[in-house]
Formats: sequence, C-alpha cells, structure tokens
Amino acid sequence: MDEIRHDWSREEITAIYQTPLLELILQAADVHRRFHELGEVQISSLISVKTGGCPEDCAYCPQAARYHTDIHVHGMMKVDEVLEKARKAKAAGASRMCLGAAWREVRDNRDFDKVIDMVKAINQEQMEVCCTLGMLNEEQAQRLAEAGLYAYNHNLDTSEENYDKIITTRTYEDRLNTLEHVRKANITVCSGGIIGMGESDEDRIGMLHTLSNLPQHPQSVPVNALVPVKGTPMENQPRVPVQDMVRMVATARIIMPGSVVRLSAGRTEMGLSEQALCFLAGANSIFAGDKLLTTPNPEFNEDMQMFDILGLRPRKAFKERNESEEVSVLPQE
Repeated sequence: MDEIRHDWSREEITAIYQTPLLELILQAADVHRRFHELGEVQISSLISVKTGGCPEDCAYCPQAARYHTDIHVHGMMKVDEVLEKARKAKAAGASRMCLGAAWREVRDNRDFDKVIDMVKAINQEQMEVCCTLGMLNEEQAQRLAEAGLYAYNHNLDTSEENYDKIITTRTYEDRLNTLEHVRKANITVCSGGIIGMGESDEDRIGMLHTLSNLPQHPQSVPVNALVPVKGTPMENQPRVPVQDMVRMVATARIIMPGSVVRLSAGRTEMGLSEQALCFLAGANSIFAGDKLLTTPNPEFNEDMQMFDILGLRPRKAFKERNESEEVSVLPQE
C-alpha cells in the first residue's frame, strides 16, 4: 500500500530534488498515477475582493502600500459583483473560486462580514470557495468554516531561513499558526510558495520540507514562479527557468503524493510544451482567468485549448468530500 509520510528529512528531499531531470519526471509521474486520475486538473479562479493598500512589506507584492506600483487601491467589492464573477468562472470550467483581500490579518468588522456573505453566496452555486485574507485566529477560522469555506490559502512563500529577506512584518511562526487554526476548523489547507526571489536550492528544499512535515499535508500546494512587478524590490529578478518549476512540481508530488499541486503564477511565461512537462511531473491544478489578483494569467479560452490538445479534463467540485462520503457508506465486510 502506498504510504503518505510526514517525516521526510532534508537530506531525502535534497536527493529527490537533485535527481536528473528526466528520471525525476518519470518518478513523479509514477507517483501521480498511483494517487490521482491521470489528466484530471482542478481549475480555480481568483478574485481580488479588496485590492491594494496592504501594510505588509512582502518584497514580491505590488499591493504593499509602501511600494510605488501601478496598483490602485480599491475597497471591498459588493457581494453581487463577486457572485456574478463566480458564476462566469463556473460556466467557463472553474470548480473553485478564490477570494483574496490585501489584508495583513482578518479583523472582525463589516468587511469580514461581507466576505462571510460572499462565501455563503458562492456555496449556493455548488462551487468550492477558498479565501486568502492574511492571518486569522481560531474563532475567525471557525466562522469561515460555518459559512461553508472549503479551503484557506496561506503560503509559506520560502524557507524559514530565507523568510526575513522577503518579509519582515510578520514571522514564519505567524504563518504556521494560521495554518494550524485553519486545520483545527476542518477547512482544507492551501499552502505553497514562490520561486525566483533570489533564494537558493536549499531554501526551496527547506520550504518543501516544512510543508511535507506538517501534521497533514496541505490539500493544495501552489507552486508560483515570481512575476516581477515594477516598483517592488523584486522588479529586476530574472525569469524562473522552466526546469526549476518542473523540479519543484515533481519533488512536491513525490513527497506529498495525495496533495493537489497547483501550477500557479508565472504560466503566462510558459508555452504549451513547458506546461505539459509540469503536468507530466505531477501538477494537477491551475488558476484560470486573466488575472491572479493583480498579475497577468492566461485566459480561460487559452487554457481550454491547452486542455483539448493535452487531453486534460476539469475536475469536478467537492470531489474529495464526495469520495469520502461514498467510502463512509460502503458496507462492512
């Protein structure tokens, strides 16, 4: 029986990450076939429900108030606006709607009340709902769970050792605490990171080590390639080579075999064949739609053409939940 481990050492992950690329892809593809349906890809869409003006100093983010970027501050969207966008995304093939707000942390106020209403409304459309709202406490996580939130995104971004070179306005422990609050509320965890921020291979391995040794692996692991934005400290970072993305996807797939690995930011710089390598290496989720919060992303129709060429098909909403319910009602032998 295939074993899902939570005790990976850095040395083991390093050995996997440094495997010759073609062999690594083959190993990851084998794991992927054992744990997932080949060709099935979960499609998420992302809405920025509150844009810009964030007090944090994340060096990659154009929404930080301290950086001079082309991002304009927009207050909270109306629930009806968000619901209409969710319906359009569902019609285009998305099974999950992610709601992002440029907050340092969730506060118990009218804006959070609006997010709760958004979650409830999108749930009525039979879509999974994910939020990325910054830090939150146990009570706030429980409130989101009661509203029907399916997933909460809170990326680690990089390794603990490299973290303060990227962000100084919160700690690595803050991020891990938020993930713990999400788990306790029985909301699925979405957590990954960004490569291309000047980190070393050891930093990438360190981040994967932390994720793979959590009490539960994140149900979704986004792998982002930095999209440099003018006005941020990362504006001059070079493009991430596709082989680096493939290595990250493949290593994540091998050490977190049951997780959905999402090919996230940076896809606009990748051609069809480059994305195909990532799918072969174990990626089985994408963000679709023309924007990822504030950075460009391929449009839905481009992705559907890619799905057609590669023989991919969208995953249905709530598949994990439905499968677990089916198992629970099987007769006892």
